[in-house]
Amino acid sequence: MIVVACPGQGSQTPGFLAPWLANDESRALVERFSDASGVDLTLHGTESDAETIRDTAIAQPLIVAASLIALHALRAAAPDSVIGGIAGHSVGEAAAAAGAGILSEDDALRFVRSRALLMADAAAATPTGMSAVLGGDQDAVVEYITGFGLEPANYNGGGQIVVAGALDALARLSEEPLRGTRVVPLQVAGAFHTHYMQPARDALAGAVADFSVADPKLTIWTNRDGSIVDSGASYLGLMVGQVASPVRWDLCMASFETAGITGLIELTPGGALTGLAKRGLKGVPAVAIKTPDDIPAAVELLTASAESEA
Repeated sequence: MIVVACPGQGSQTPGFLAPWLANDESRALVERFSDASGVDLTLHGTESDAETIRDTAIAQPLIVAASLIALHALRAAAPDSVIGGIAGHSVGEAAAAAGAGILSEDDALRFVRSRALLMADAAAATPTGMSAVLGGDQDAVVEYITGFGLEPANYNGGGQIVVAGALDALARLSEEPLRGTRVVPLQVAGAFHTHYMQPARDALAGAVADFSVADPKLTIWTNRDGSIVDSGASYLGLMVGQVASPVRWDLCMASFETAGITGLIELTPGGALTGLAKRGLKGVPAVAIKTPDDIPAAVELLTASAESEA
């Protein structure tokens, strides 16, 4: 069973979309997704600098669009291969929802556009940020950071927790890390997945009230607690709630392991979730699709899994 993983914010780098635009189908998708999201994805995916694409309102649509473009390419290259399941990290859940058939691709981009703008507004209200804490016992890290007034935002597994809160508190944590840990500031614009995002969550619930949803055609896991969700309406509600609650990617990986997955393919802009899988899903092969040149390796993983299950 192969699981497709859709990355979240922070995985983007300047120019990462450029290799995909050489393909006519991918270029047409970029144009369509630009219209749906209200963002010039060609410009920001090829020419904009790191600071520009750090902007939440640009980063989130850009990442989700790239993941869907890579998923199209993967399915086109391996039309007879079976993807066993799909999951997204943070905003990647919108790409997963489209990949599983819960939302249309255009609605997934419209959702992300609303999500990004509302989260950007919430982030602008109070200067906040996020840092990754590497190493240490998870419970000990959570207890320690609360002493700084910080909150756990992403439980990423593999010895990594992302914490969020006021910038001065994050600075103090960097100066006084828990023994045995390392603190790495992240290039994001606010304290996502914390109580700071409550206004965004409340407004987003209204913004998606008229969305059309379907039940998933693929097994899909939620960031809420790593469980499988069978209802499209429930999944959409969970995506809305996730804006202001921690991402439990650690529990998603635990569920992958319980399900007996035989491989993980991370969509564009890939790398972060593959790295976590190598530490949290030891022995499970993982492929990150960063450019079209990575598609053959992903197809090979799908083919090998199908042959082993035959």
